[in-house]
Amino acid sequence: MPFFNASFSEFEIISRFMVILITGITSGFGKAAALRLSQEGHIVYGTHRRETDELPLVRYLRCDVTDEASVKEAVGMVMSEQGRIDVLINNAGCGIGGPLEMCGIEDARSQMDVNWLGMVRVLHYVLPVMRAQGGGRIIAVSSIGGLIGLPFQGLYSASKFAVEGYCEALRMEVKDLGIKVTVVEPGDFHTDFTARRKSVDPESAASAYPSYRRSLEEIRRNELSGLRPEVLAAKVSKIISMRNPGDSYIVATFLQRLSVVAKRLLPAKLFDWIIRKYYRVG
Repeated sequence: MPFFNASFSEFEIISRFMVILITGITSGFGKAAALRLSQEGHIVYGTHRRETDELPLVRYLRCDVTDEASVKEAVGMVMSEQGRIDVLINNAGCGIGGPLEMCGIEDARSQMDVNWLGMVRVLHYVLPVMRAQGGGRIIAVSSIGGLIGLPFQGLYSASKFAVEGYCEALRMEVKDLGIKVTVVEPGDFHTDFTARRKSVDPESAASAYPSYRRSLEEIRRNELSGLRPEVLAAKVSKIISMRNPGDSYIVATFLQRLSVVAKRLLPAKLFDWIIRKYYRVG
């Protein structure tokens, strides 16, 4: 029997090396994960929209997750070369910041189109592959912002909350098919995501919302002093190596992990007060 026709459980026994597709590998989490996983011997494909320096062991696919034809072509390329996709790491994303009042409808549509619908488009073509081959792994990069609504990052939080809900439902639907769904929720990380975040006009925002400037400064300070993307890459590598990974993993500082627990335990008004103080809102 040809190697690539083995069922997923057989594949795990035959070899620890897998065919992995990562969306968004030009920088940050995606690049760090592509580097680590390719160095570990996995066959790694990564999507990108813009020109980038290529890692030597990674196969690059030009793909825009907001374009269904582009996604279909990218998945088709992996299948034509490898005959299977064992792991999908949904990482492609963007951020739009500012007071929600001043974030336009197009901003909201764009945020959801990349962070949530981008994942949906990729899964539309990857899920049939995994179902046919008898299993696979899906790792979705969410955020602590998908567990806690973050002030002046409301659109971003909304998109990540959508990822969380979608994956929760998907996990139940595909469990009996041998497909495992895991969500990772990073806290503040030092990547170029901070510099690439789109924001509303700061003067207008600051005029209408007096706490906006200091809150934005706190957000940037936390991100620039945050964990390195290699930390998340190491966690993803560990999840892939597990036979039975958990449903979700928070990858963050102790204080940020504690905040998620606090939301579950504290009265809502008290928790809101803590978050407002942390982000210097009001």
